[in-house]
Amino acid sequence: MNIAPEHWQDQSVFLTGHTGFKGGWLSLWLQQLGARVHGYALDPPTTPAFFDAAQVATALASDVRADLGDGASLRSALQQAQPRVVFHLAAQSLVRESYRDALGTFATNAMGTANLLEAVRGIDTVRAVVLITTDKVYLNREWNQGYREADHLGGHDPYSASKAAAEIIAASYRASFFTGPHRHPAQVATARAGNVIGGGDWANDRLVPDGLRAFATGAPLRLRYPDAVRPWQHVLEPLAGYLQLAQRLLSPEGERFARAWNFGPDEKSEATVVEVAQILARAWGDGARVEAETRSGHPHEAGLLRLDSSAARDMLSWRPRWSLAQAVEQTVAWQRAMNRGDDMAAVSRGQIRAYMAASA
Repeated sequence: MNIAPEHWQDQSVFLTGHTGFKGGWLSLWLQQLGARVHGYALDPPTTPAFFDAAQVATALASDVRADLGDGASLRSALQQAQPRVVFHLAAQSLVRESYRDALGTFATNAMGTANLLEAVRGIDTVRAVVLITTDKVYLNREWNQGYREADHLGGHDPYSASKAAAEIIAASYRASFFTGPHRHPAQVATARAGNVIGGGDWANDRLVPDGLRAFATGAPLRLRYPDAVRPWQHVLEPLAGYLQLAQRLLSPEGERFARAWNFGPDEKSEATVVEVAQILARAWGDGARVEAETRSGHPHEAGLLRLDSSAARDMLSWRPRWSLAQAVEQTVAWQRAMNRGDDMAAVSRGQIRAYMAASA
């Protein structure tokens, strides 16, 4: 199923985390498709931020700034929006930050998901809920093969564990309140994506943002885990999957799609940290350099992580459209345009159009 405006024209969509990196891109895309986007989030998590640079506020029908733990505000915002579709992207999304604030990470990622689903139960208009988690929800055994949706959940670090908990909460709510003869009519699914890159990500402790910051000042990009393997993809890849999944949930056979889904890159786009860093340095040019850190003592992070996304390919007809090299090129092009002072809303919308025009 392709992403088409007729599926989204004048649809009311409630999107948590619209001030973040992925949420900002999804807000622009939904508005470009004709949807009325109602955002619910805290203020942008970084300065600068994609939300400000790409003028995401101009794409919104409403913009509520509140915490997921504020049940009254959440219920009020949903009641005002009367959405047909809910995308839940709001999260504490950094592994290293989860070591610094474990309780806050669990409160946002686990209980925040429960609070949203509880609030959705009181809104009769909702028909599709897509909850975004992460590829790190799996009990990582450092396997060579990709993890499938039925594999065991786990989490060494608080971030991974909090997202695995969110998956269990979603499954419980789906079985208890969104399935059966007296259920709420919404179909609830979860989406697990790999490491995303793209223009407008200024988060700390992420490879590409760290690299772009370093290269802009002439400093080398220093790598903590150069040999770690991750499923890298441009941010628009999983967002396309979320949109296609929501369309399926809205279909007459939506209950078939109310489950967990992986959205990861092809094997050729899996790469080590140092390989991605070198691709980034070449794309940036200007003598950009990459070095491996010699000091130890960093918090634990997975060394090998792969996703099996065959279900999304077979059942949703979702396919990655950009190679790893293309993803890096688009990211660098966005940042170069930002540095020149270009209209970043126009640049971002142009990249969305280019992605949609690419063959899968």
